[in-house]
Amino acid sequence: MTLYPIETGNFKLDGGAMFGVVPKSLWSRTNPADANNMIEMAARSLLIEDGDRLILIDTGMGDKQSEKFFGYYYLWGDHSLDASLAAAGFHRDDITDVFLTHLHFDHCGGSIRWNRDRTGYEPAFKNATFWTNEDHWKWATEPNAREKASFLSENIMPMQESGQLAFIPRGAETFQEESPLGFGILYVDGHTDKQMIPHIRYQGQTLVFMADLLPTTGHIPLPYVMGFDTRPLLTLKEKAAFLDRACRENYVLFLEHDAHNECCTLRETEKGIRLDKSFDFHAQF
Repeated sequence: MTLYPIETGNFKLDGGAMFGVVPKSLWSRTNPADANNMIEMAARSLLIEDGDRLILIDTGMGDKQSEKFFGYYYLWGDHSLDASLAAAGFHRDDITDVFLTHLHFDHCGGSIRWNRDRTGYEPAFKNATFWTNEDHWKWATEPNAREKASFLSENIMPMQESGQLAFIPRGAETFQEESPLGFGILYVDGHTDKQMIPHIRYQGQTLVFMADLLPTTGHIPLPYVMGFDTRPLLTLKEKAAFLDRACRENYVLFLEHDAHNECCTLRETEKGIRLDKSFDFHAQF
């Protein structure tokens, strides 16, 4: 097995929304804001080469939305999914599986693109199976008013219409040790219903793709929970349990949204669990 970080593009989000009830005087120490109160974010995917399978975890925003839409997110930098795949020696047509942690636009938008004559949409990975889970699919396709703007039908429905959609079987346990894709999955419900957090055994360590359970290193302290989360008190409980396990078992955390830190480890302190080290993926593996 070989893993590759895939940078799909950088953007910005409102710092207050990203840190909920935490005052700016605290969160800005780790995530400084610009004049518009926006903080820098990444949309970092992970590519898994495992035998004859090439699995992409999340796909970023994509590029099919309007200029007005992208104007809300202050795109910056030169990263793109295709360029990152090419740098790793691959093309999007090589992808056999796309695993989506959840179906918010910044995690799945790159899964679907305009068709050639721009009259409709088609899968951006023509040879891939798109993996979600049945509970989250129902949550996303029958969205609540709070999340409706994050679940865009043009990002979601073409997966089903193409016949390329598949559901991860859900076991009775919260932590599924093995999935059809060969890695463990932790299901969490605080941010959105049935978000999936991959746990990958790699070179003798457990690498965890954090998605929106832990967006950046600045979110490690327990109360630092996003205002976007639908059930913030549940996020607190899920986050506390995860951080304790991650610290105890020395997990390497792969950060999807931290624009400046690809990975980190944790340590126990008098104030609770905090950042131990942050580092680039290839510095560790």
